[in-house]
Amino acid sequence: MTISKKTYKINLALQGGGAHGAYTWGVLDRLLEEEDIDIEGISGTSAGAMNAAVLANGYMKDGRYGAKKALHDFWWQISLLGKVTSPFKSSKYQNQHHNWNLDWSLSYNAFEMMSHLLSPYQINPMNMNPLKWILEKTIDTELIQSCKAIKIFVAATTVRTGHARIFKGHEVTIDVLLASACIPSLFQAVVIDDEPYWDGGYMGNPVIWPLIYYTQSRDIMLVQINPLFRKETPYHSYEIMNRLNEITFNSSLIAEMRAINFVSKLIKDGKLNKDEYKDVYMHIVTEGDGLLRMNASSKLNPEWGFFKYLHKNGYERGDEWLKQHKSSLGKKSTVDIQEVFLSKRRHETVV
Repeated sequence: MTISKKTYKINLALQGGGAHGAYTWGVLDRLLEEEDIDIEGISGTSAGAMNAAVLANGYMKDGRYGAKKALHDFWWQISLLGKVTSPFKSSKYQNQHHNWNLDWSLSYNAFEMMSHLLSPYQINPMNMNPLKWILEKTIDTELIQSCKAIKIFVAATTVRTGHARIFKGHEVTIDVLLASACIPSLFQAVVIDDEPYWDGGYMGNPVIWPLIYYTQSRDIMLVQINPLFRKETPYHSYEIMNRLNEITFNSSLIAEMRAINFVSKLIKDGKLNKDEYKDVYMHIVTEGDGLLRMNASSKLNPEWGFFKYLHKNGYERGDEWLKQHKSSLGKKSTVDIQEVFLSKRRHETVV
């Protein structure tokens, strides 16, 4: 008699954060090695959306191996392009000490100052975006649009209304991915069907609700790359801007977690019908110490050594999560939403 092996279906919610998305690549690499874990849906914003699209594209070509190869090749291409187009370079000393921030860089500081004085319409009137070249080279959007194995949801912010727009898999194009990653101080708004869009992180980083409404799995794993909690009060101007960046891009996530926690409590208290409302199991792979040492400037660092460092950190954190919590899939949440997202002080680190 053959005993069938249990298979877990999970959904992934991938945060955006520029180069820090290479950390998420590491987590995804580890998850793809688990033959008994199937990914049903992925909601992604900015770099999270890129990772989602690249993974789905590779999976459609050659399953798990294809997804892993596609992710590696995508980040390698980003690094190669960065060598040519990016004015920001890390020093050997910084690299050896795993400090990939660019605050010391004169070119970075000059660029930051210029971006506050001039808009991307003035700095880049031809609207050239090197990221578009990479996406066109590495992604076949027809594969993503026809992908049935993994449901993709990409968030962008509608400039005129301030609302989140969720593009489903069959709507995903190169422009949709660029819209999801469109930082307005760096890029011109991406226009899709006469509607201008900015980075999805302002209204959902990432958006959770599509995974609740449009998938069957109750398990949702959030891969977090924007720290919720920092012990120190920022002092220097770049520290203040970095913390403001983190708070801004986490605000919509915290609001959504509050709603999820509220609905879950009502279901447990018998005040909502569990047959009509979905009580999800939340899981989190957090940013870890590696990313806590990084600030917003490092999100523009395209060096391959940095990507490999982040990938290693993400892979190890994903492995640690699986060892501790894999057995809880399909059974319960492995994170206390009230404690992590809603308490006045975050007391402990979540894997």
